[in-house]
Amino acid sequence: MTDYTIKHQTRRGKQLTRRGFLAGSTAVATGLTVPLFAQDARTPVFTSKVDLVVLSFTVTDNKGKYVNGLKHTDFRILEDGIKEKISTFSEGNRPAMQILDDGTLKPVVPADAEAISTAKGSDALVGTNVFVLFDTSNFMYKGFVYAEDAIADFVRGLDKADSVAVYTFSRNLSRAASLTHDRTDAIYGLRKAVAGDDTALYNGLLLTLRDAAKVPGRKVVIVFSNGPDNASMVAPDDVRAVAEDEGIPIYVISTNDADKDPISTSVFRRIATQTGGKAYWAKTWQKQVEAFESIREDLGNSYTVTYYPAPNQNEGFRKIEIQIAGDTAKRYRVRARPGYRPRAY
Repeated sequence: MTDYTIKHQTRRGKQLTRRGFLAGSTAVATGLTVPLFAQDARTPVFTSKVDLVVLSFTVTDNKGKYVNGLKHTDFRILEDGIKEKISTFSEGNRPAMQILDDGTLKPVVPADAEAISTAKGSDALVGTNVFVLFDTSNFMYKGFVYAEDAIADFVRGLDKADSVAVYTFSRNLSRAASLTHDRTDAIYGLRKAVAGDDTALYNGLLLTLRDAAKVPGRKVVIVFSNGPDNASMVAPDDVRAVAEDEGIPIYVISTNDADKDPISTSVFRRIATQTGGKAYWAKTWQKQVEAFESIREDLGNSYTVTYYPAPNQNEGFRKIEIQIAGDTAKRYRVRARPGYRPRAY
């Protein structure tokens, strides 16, 4: 088990920011950055390639039912209004398919996966990498055992193609179980968790995102928490921005009543919406099980595309729009992150 702690910088002007966090993490398909100096000045000019964008989303009809069976040709991806060329496409937990120049598809083989990441072959691009972040602070003391049972049931019910990691947090973050296909290992790590201490939810979420950002393919973070945070040193919107930029949907299950903690409720809704995830309020064990079932269903009915952005001078927030071809598209609703900020080097 590994413990992580965010150490506070007391010197003025030193703080943990999104840019500082990203500078210390490994991203997918990071391009090369080279500092260049002009002949007439010593001001450095940096050039860089934009990372591969991983975009997961769901499509539902006007009754809220998932729309399945759509093809890559049914989607049009725009970034700041610029049409993007889709590199890979997958539905649910099926293997990613590479889209060739003539529009045909072929499975992403290990050689192609290596171009996207240094992970272990194409297995990394199959299924979803699920990071469960479990609140073990003193706020969770009363419902601790029931929460463990709900998480364990969720882990057992994941698709066989999915990998899962279980992290726990109170003041510090612990890796209870590293990313694995072995459900027994994940649940064993979960059962070793001990309740107690203050809550540093956003610290723990930030560090979980750092680990998730190193993994290729599709990943999500599921936060199971009572809500209040009384020990974090990072702001929730900074954490949300990291998830948004990395393309990692965040699902939140809160065991608190939505009206009893309006601050946490507002933050959870914002984090989930802006990253393409969902937020649930589930005080009872039955509601928690239902929330996990809803998340599992969401993962199995999502689409995932990747693309390398076309040239774009916008170094700020880039808006992503997903359009669906055909007249029936008017009846469909797409849920995805609204955009991202390209990484600065």
